[in-house]
Amino acid sequence: QVPLVESGGGTVQAGGSLRLSCAAPGRTFSNYHMGWFRQSVGKEREFVTAVKWSGDSTSYTNSVKGRFTISRDNTENTVYLQMDSLKPEDTAVYYCAAAHRTYVYTDRSKYTYWGQGTQVTVSS
Repeated sequence: QVPLVESGGGTVQAGGSLRLSCAAPGRTFSNYHMGWFRQSVGKEREFVTAVKWSGDSTSYTNSVKGRFTISRDNTENTVYLQMDSLKPEDTAVYYCAAAHRTYVYTDRSKYTYWGQGTQVTVSS
């Protein structure tokens, strides 16, 4: 089990920024790729971004490229999502997720550990 706890959500105006954090207590954090997914009302959960266990590779969905940045600190057992130039369509519950490093980090089906989610609301 990999307990994951998100924080940093909130309400912001379009064009603003938010930074989400996901803490993963325990000494196995570096054994996992970390990702962020989101789910809007009435829609399926979708992939946003992921970072390899080592931190040296990242992947983004097209709609957030150039606006969102994922990073991780393996000494702090934390992954971050910096979200800039936010748009109303970014409004969603954002979930942190983990996939074991034995898998390819871009294989979205392998993210099987989930946090409880944090709400991000972008007003126009």
